[in-house]
Amino acid sequence: MGIHVIKMPDIGEGIAEVELVGWHVQPGDTVAEDQPLADVMTDKATVEIPSPVKGKVISLGGKVGDVMAVGTELIRLEVEGGGNLAAGTPPAAARVAPASASAVAPAPAPAPAAAPAPATVTPVSVSAPPSADPQVRPAPVVTRAVPRAPGDKPIASPAVRRRAWELGIELKFVPGSGSAGRILHEDLDAYLNRGGAPGATAARHAERHDEEHVQVIGLRRKIAQKMQEAKRRIPHFTYVEEIDVTELEALRAQLNERHAAARGRLTLLPLLARAIVLALRDFPQVNARFDDDAGVITRYGAVHLGVATQTDGGLMVPVLRHAEARDPWSTAAEIVRLAEAARSGKATREELAGSTLTVTSLGALGGIVSTPVINYPEVAIVGVGRIVERPMIRADHIEARKLMNLSSSFDHRVIDGADGARFVQAVRGLLECPALLFVE
Repeated sequence: MGIHVIKMPDIGEGIAEVELVGWHVQPGDTVAEDQPLADVMTDKATVEIPSPVKGKVISLGGKVGDVMAVGTELIRLEVEGGGNLAAGTPPAAARVAPASASAVAPAPAPAPAAAPAPATVTPVSVSAPPSADPQVRPAPVVTRAVPRAPGDKPIASPAVRRRAWELGIELKFVPGSGSAGRILHEDLDAYLNRGGAPGATAARHAERHDEEHVQVIGLRRKIAQKMQEAKRRIPHFTYVEEIDVTELEALRAQLNERHAAARGRLTLLPLLARAIVLALRDFPQVNARFDDDAGVITRYGAVHLGVATQTDGGLMVPVLRHAEARDPWSTAAEIVRLAEAARSGKATREELAGSTLTVTSLGALGGIVSTPVINYPEVAIVGVGRIVERPMIRADHIEARKLMNLSSSFDHRVIDGADGARFVQAVRGLLECPALLFVE
């Protein structure tokens, strides 16, 4: 038997370090060739790292949330044959005996042979003592509902916490069967079946002292960094305009009635994308990126439209490429494809990079006005609000009209207030007279 060390591969595009966002294996597991080992995140996408060989996991080179340089040790396997490392050579970032989840320390940088090894990240129950054997995992389910000791806070997702609150269950009495003692929906069901739920009314009026600490890693860390960078570097100004979309919605309904079966259904977004493309012909300064370090503004003929998409992991911005060359149905189909890829985690780096202008929509959640944050280094973002039916005075009489707000932010270093307002008014004119969307 030999030892095979797998190092963090070169992801490409000059990337020197990545963030470790998930493990698919643990020490003691047997892995096959091409089996996924870990997920890492670059500035643009999540990448799955497969195993080039089959073997048994000896140690992991880091824990979730660590930022690892390309070429550092990712994982160590025991394999048939000689492997690629002499037996007895300690890991670059070494192992320690299993400990409670709270004792796991961040993996240090690669060190000489005398350095201590990183903690393995084998999940353990917070209510059970760790095993002395690193390959023996604790039982996932605790049989008795024993209150946790002070300081042992229950771990649960927001959805589980909300359900427990609605059922009147105090989480500190519920044993968790998930990783590191995390409480799952199944644990709530088991607790209810044992008749352990207190009265809902009493629970709602009881004092609460629970806390949840959420580590900012992976996509959420990238979002935080990008938002902070955008607000730090870009002096935003936001311009809001109300748009009458009554005729646009009527046209959209007719187009769907006639062409939905053959071409697919249209939402508002493809028609808005078309209006933006046409308006940009007169306002090329909006379809641009600003390299403020070099002091260079690049204006683009191509419209690569970023479409802000909410996923389970957080906000992602897949890119609708060459929106200027697409009709509304092609635009609609591509937006659906990109959104599905983003939400399933299958979007490629190329699909998440290179946008020249971004559209974001909070319409489904209501609201009157938003102040969207520009997707740096772009210079503008268009925010779409909800459509509401309200009375308006037209030709000296009152009638019901469908109205929608656009909340758009601009980089004031690049776009003057008047130009930003004129651009929005150009979009408004096209949406309020939707026949113009189909006239070249």
